[in-house]
Amino acid sequence: MTTTDLLKQRVAEHAVGYIRSHTVVGLGTGSTMRFALEELARRLNAGELSDVVGIPTSQRTADIAHDLGIPLTTLEENPKLDLAIDGADEIDPDLNAIKGGGGALLREKIVASAAREFIIIADHTKLVTQLGARFKLPVEVTPFGTPLIRRRLEAMGGSVELRLAANGQPYQTDNSNQILDCACGPIADLVALNQTLLNMPGVVDHGLFLGMARRAIIADETAIKILER
Repeated sequence: MTTTDLLKQRVAEHAVGYIRSHTVVGLGTGSTMRFALEELARRLNAGELSDVVGIPTSQRTADIAHDLGIPLTTLEENPKLDLAIDGADEIDPDLNAIKGGGGALLREKIVASAAREFIIIADHTKLVTQLGARFKLPVEVTPFGTPLIRRRLEAMGGSVELRLAANGQPYQTDNSNQILDCACGPIADLVALNQTLLNMPGVVDHGLFLGMARRAIIADETAIKILER
């Protein structure tokens, strides 16, 4: 296991400690969350937790949870969640984040918004002073509007790429949409960009998670750090 994987495992296992029995939990998507799912399954099987049901943020997470024996539910059955846990691609000092590297940003945002508490988990390399500094901002768009939206995003500055799947075809989200990855550099006004994107016809949502996380659990080589707002 790589050093990065060890950090992901440590922070994921720590985060699962926030889950209590008899709760509904949002289960995020990505490599760090894989470790969290494995730890949740271990605690359920060991009897350390009971009556925990999860709402997955992607089909990939649902498949992993199913294989591990984690009970799942839906937002229709449980519209209010006790907790949601997910990773992030970048985290700023105010716990705003960029997410969507795994392609599940829309469902991740829906689930996080339904939770009483949203916790971000990551290794220390995801901390930045300003969002957009290192990671591209994913924008989920309807396929019909992709060419037009791409030109409009490019006109705002920076470069824009259509995300491709392993087979070279446009990546398709679980919602049958496409993703444009925008290299926009450090974002000076997060609120303004959030509104600009949401006002653009054909944009379904984007990877800016603003004011949603109450706590971030960060692992480095020496310790687990808890950041709160």
